[in-house]
Amino acid sequence: MSQAPVDADNYCYRHPGRQSFVLCQRCGKTVCPECQVQAAVGVHCVDCARQNRPARPKPRFVTAFRSTSTQPVVTYSLIGVAAFFFVLQSVPGIGSSVTQALQYAGAYTQPGLGAPLEPWRMITSIFMHGGIFHLLFNMYALFIFGQLLEHTLGRARYLTLFLLSGLGGSVAVDLIASPFQGVVGASGAIFGLMGAYFVIQRHLGGTNIQLLVLVGINLVIGFIPGLGIAWQAHLGGLAAGALMGLIFTKTRNVRQKNTQILLLVATGVALVGLTVAKALV
Repeated sequence: MSQAPVDADNYCYRHPGRQSFVLCQRCGKTVCPECQVQAAVGVHCVDCARQNRPARPKPRFVTAFRSTSTQPVVTYSLIGVAAFFFVLQSVPGIGSSVTQALQYAGAYTQPGLGAPLEPWRMITSIFMHGGIFHLLFNMYALFIFGQLLEHTLGRARYLTLFLLSGLGGSVAVDLIASPFQGVVGASGAIFGLMGAYFVIQRHLGGTNIQLLVLVGINLVIGFIPGLGIAWQAHLGGLAAGALMGLIFTKTRNVRQKNTQILLLVATGVALVGLTVAKALV
């Protein structure tokens, strides 16, 4: 590279051997054609143009699980599955049989109570609902919180959150409720989404007053006699979801991928272990 002449003011600040009489409109440095960046008025140097460029927001969770799609495919799929089963439940002649075949009660995971051991009902029951308003309320909540969490967490982690939260609700029913109390509905999974969203928002400095009010109202409603709401599933799902939200926030770095997977697997194993322990009592 050649040395700059004595009158360096007329030479590019990045290329001292290139003469130019064009100045950066922001800092006044001389810039050659290669270093000129067109601005709204005149030109800027490369450094000023870089400083003016709006910063790209960093993704909240940078992991291998993050979805690149803006469409909440998993949320729409979960809503579709729940709607499909509700249609089956509504078909005259077979609807009651579908509900009986897929609902959950503690007796299905506790030997010696006269019911067959069918632990898969702990998951299938979260796609069943007791009526149209039950379905609409849960699907509306899933539509709101599901989209937010699926975009934030990515599809795989979001689906894991939903299913393990639903399982957590069923485990709480198994541990607390009467073994002959049949339950259906995605409420446990929905409360899990709320719990995870609350923890994640708190970690990121978000405001959660409205969410706390919503969760509090729904928890209180669950304890009102005569409504037939399985409050046990609400508590179990909320606890499981909050735990997974904490796992997600503490292992958000891509280098912690294996640790995150291990902790999620451990959560699932712990839920199954509680069910097994209850069965052995």
